[in-house]
Order: sequence, then C-alpha cells, then structure tokens
Amino acid sequence: MRYLGLDLGSRTLGVAVSDKTGMIASSLKIIRHNEEYDKLLTDVESLVNELDIDAIVLGFPKNMNGSIGPKGELSIDFKDKLEKLLKIPVYLQDERLSTKSATDMLIEGNMSRKKRKTVIDAVAATIILQTYLDRRG
Repeated sequence: MRYLGLDLGSRTLGVAVSDKTGMIASSLKIIRHNEEYDKLLTDVESLVNELDIDAIVLGFPKNMNGSIGPKGELSIDFKDKLEKLLKIPVYLQDERLSTKSATDMLIEGNMSRKKRKTVIDAVAATIILQTYLDRRG
C-alpha cells in the first residue's frame, strides 16, 4: 500500500510519499498554492494518479491543548474534499511540533536558513507520514 503525506500550510503544501510497502516515507516536493485550494485538489489528484497512491495522510494541526482551531478546521474541510474527489481514504495525523522537529533536524544537518525555507514543508510532510506509518504498526 502506497501513501501520500501532506502538510497543508497557508501558502505551500509539503508532499511526501511512502515506498510501495508502506514502511518508509521520503520527501517528494513542495507545491505553492497561495490559498487556491481548489487548484491544489487538482494537483494532489495528479500526484495520486501518477504515483498510484492508495491512501493519503494529511497533517492535522491541533492546538497544544488538543482543541481544534481554524487551521484544523481547514484541514478537515480539505480532507473531506480530497475523499470526495479521489475516492480513497484520507487519514488525519496529529502534526503538533512536526515543523519544529523538521527545523531541528535540518539545523542539526547544518542546512542554511535560506535552504531550510525551501524544504521545510516537505520534511514536515515526511515526518507526518512516517509518524502515521510507524503508529499503524
């Protein structure tokens, strides 16, 4: 089973993909969308078809106290639209601190601030996807 991992930000979508066994996640790309979510749905649909994806794991930004804010509501809405369009399951994965973890990992690898900005969302998507893959066993 092959999964697509998504980190939905306000201007970009980080994308990661699993191997065909559904065990290992790797960064794929970043898609700039500037809040054009309908076009973003089409971009994700193309990736799902091109990569033969069986399910999607979408980052779910909860507040630190576990409540759901506006970004969380946006993710729920995007999940519903993806499922309706693609007819494959879309799982929400708690993404609290995924961007912080990605930043820390890139800093530890001595990546410059400028370069980090270009890859951070894809790395966060990879962390979100790998967390889901590890959790499901």
